[in-house]
Amino acid sequence: MSEMGAYAVSFQPVLQPIVGRVTVPGSKSITNRALICAAMARGTSVLSGVLESEDTRVMIDAWIALGLSVHWDRTAKTIEITGCNGQPPIPKGELHIANSGTTIRFLTAALAATRGDYTLDGVPRMRERPIGDLIDGLRELGANVFSTNPTHRNCPPVRVLANGIRGGEASVAGDVSSQFLSGMMMASPFADSPVAIRVIGDLVSKPYVDMTIAVMKSFGVVLQATIGANGLQYEVDSPLSYTGCNYTIEPDASAASYFFGAAAITGGTMRVDGLSFDALQGDVQFATVLGKMGCHVTSGDDFIEVSGRASTGIDIDMNAISDTVQTLAAVALFADGPTRVRGVAHNRHKETDRIGDLACELRRLGAAVEEHDDGLTIHPRLLVGQDLKTYRDHRMAMSLSLVGLKVPGVRILDPKCTEKTYPEYFEHMGSVLKQTPKYDAS
Repeated sequence: MSEMGAYAVSFQPVLQPIVGRVTVPGSKSITNRALICAAMARGTSVLSGVLESEDTRVMIDAWIALGLSVHWDRTAKTIEITGCNGQPPIPKGELHIANSGTTIRFLTAALAATRGDYTLDGVPRMRERPIGDLIDGLRELGANVFSTNPTHRNCPPVRVLANGIRGGEASVAGDVSSQFLSGMMMASPFADSPVAIRVIGDLVSKPYVDMTIAVMKSFGVVLQATIGANGLQYEVDSPLSYTGCNYTIEPDASAASYFFGAAAITGGTMRVDGLSFDALQGDVQFATVLGKMGCHVTSGDDFIEVSGRASTGIDIDMNAISDTVQTLAAVALFADGPTRVRGVAHNRHKETDRIGDLACELRRLGAAVEEHDDGLTIHPRLLVGQDLKTYRDHRMAMSLSLVGLKVPGVRILDPKCTEKTYPEYFEHMGSVLKQTPKYDAS
């Protein structure tokens, strides 16, 4: 296949409920957190279950550019990385991050704790994604970090004139992205003195912060969460160091949501192997959401299975699992009655505006959609197949492709954008459906 980005992809509508099982790739969120801890650690780490995608490649390429020894066995999905113990061998570089929010936020914080001169930049959309709250928080800890963007003053490119971080107290807004907090947390062991990071306002996507704490603990650093008069605060008894280890990465729960969604839309049964409700990832709770809509959910130590149609619209706060909002939107199109999604105002600052742009594409299909500051309400209607825009957002592509399981004529434009987190998505879903997706020139 040549230049998939110039093509469209579609699934043939299925006549019967789909039945299948799948093992999805490793978690992008855990992979990039583990890569930060392993790269900054003392000693060698072996990561297994590593996701190969654009978001993880740019993280790995950045550490290689900074002189770290990295051996990546793509077939075995393992990476052996020799950590730099808080100081990269090459203390300078212009690092291209594409549109990976986790990479630019985690790496900016980590490099601020070193000594060197670094610039981090990405695609045009990245230059519109806010990073000012992270910059402000790092400055409170003594870092020299600033935006060089002349148009969007709180967005990348970011310049890091690193001379370490002194520690002490800092604050970070919790209502835009939990990645700001996670980045500061992972950098904080390398401060010269203990660190206390206070969260201002409500914390979005808290399960991702809990994930960060768990990954840090696996690499030998324990972080304490306390709630006091000033609210939620995270504390690290710096200076400390990560210790290299063998670390296994879970399957990606966000990726699993598309297969659960396929079962919910067609009334079928889908089992995702290797994933359980004990996972570090909050997005496993998407299966529970489908249970509220009428699906039957079963699970074990190493699987989650969803069966039956999601027949009932719901009113739900998706703040903790906001990456699955688009999947829920696709399912909601086929429910009986409206679905109201709340608590995801921060979704407007993702790879695209995941409220406004999602509402636009759902309306083009024929749904009635009310857009709210913090979410949207979807009223199912008779749907008509359309060529759907992805806005270069991998989750738009994967979620909206599910509509094509029931509606003829749905084509996803620029399907190559799924390379960001799940390059093999269309092939895997096509295999589950016992048919190959057809790619048509657009």
